[in-house]
Amino acid sequence: MSAPLLSIVIPVCNEAGNVAGVVEEVRAAFDGRVGYEILFVDDGSDDGTAGEIAAEIAAAPGIVRAVTHAARGGKSRALINGAKAARGRFMATMDGDGQDDPASLAKMWDRLCEGSAPDPRMLVCGWRTERKDGFRRKLVSRIANGVRRGLLGDGTPDTACGLKLMHRETFLELPHFENMHRFLPALFARRGHRTVSVPVAHRPRNAGVSKYGTFDRLWAGLWDLIGVMWVMRRMRYPDMREGPE
Repeated sequence: MSAPLLSIVIPVCNEAGNVAGVVEEVRAAFDGRVGYEILFVDDGSDDGTAGEIAAEIAAAPGIVRAVTHAARGGKSRALINGAKAARGRFMATMDGDGQDDPASLAKMWDRLCEGSAPDPRMLVCGWRTERKDGFRRKLVSRIANGVRRGLLGDGTPDTACGLKLMHRETFLELPHFENMHRFLPALFARRGHRTVSVPVAHRPRNAGVSKYGTFDRLWAGLWDLIGVMWVMRRMRYPDMREGPE
């Protein structure tokens, strides 16, 4: 079987009630559109998620794959390990809680492919213009996005959205650290890539519970922001030419 062009990496932790529905919707959105694979990264689940993923792998061998963490490593580590295991030249990310709509991800893929082929120097980010979260979560997200845009100038209205599309090797070349997934637009921009935000659907949870608190995420994000500013000042990507000048 030839390698797919697109790998859809989906971190999950205790999402047994959502796995089957996510696979069904991804397949409905991408079958016949592009060669793809669905790669779940099970981040230390203990609720039967692994069994649900195994059932989907058995039902769709070669399309559904999995990486498993013996203990919880966090979302960024799940994305990094998923990217390492993925086979596609391009990588999409989405959350496994059912709130992200794969049909929106398909629209983002179309945006990446506006030319004759997908653009390896573009990062496409989802923008949840109508979030289906509670008031406190939306307020915290609005504050965090405003502070981040002001300090990093990444021009992205919703970096916390799980829906993103990117060149996989570029992602693997970025500095890797906890919570890096929240700062991908700034990190890609430092590499000279263009970021585009596409409005996407957002839905309430159907099953399970969120793994994040509300204000604890805000305070952690502020510390992360300071660290990212330090890292970006030290990122250097000079152009390379073969042979002597």
